Amino acid sequence: MAIKVVKEKISREELLNLAHKEFGDGVKAVVDVEQGIMAVGGELHADEETELTEKHGSKREFVWGINIYPKKTGEDWIEFDSMINIKPLQNNSSRGVEDLEIQKSILGVVKKLTGDVS
Repeated sequence: MAIKVVKEKISREELLNLAHKEFGDGVKAVVDVEQGIMAVGGELHADEETELTEKHGSKREFVWGINIYPKKTGEDWIEFDSMINIKPLQNNSSRGVEDLEIQKSILGVVKKLTGDVS
């Protein structure tokens, strides 16, 4: 599956299509909270992270892995869970995103690029 870097809007329908091609109900995404972009469609968050850092100038400290579930709403729409989120130097020792401000930034980027967060 080709990785798509999203800098403009992506529809929920397109996310659904990506999900069906990958994991059925969800799509992996990596969000760059500094640049306000995200990569979707990779098999692994690490692949999307590499795409952003090597080809789009993202810095590791600003990229965070999430899972998007296009059919779900509310808090179930986004899952903060990825191995790339383990960043001890940023006081994030889990696969989740522990800092609520970073979570808000991620949600802001997703909202900007999808039109909603629920």
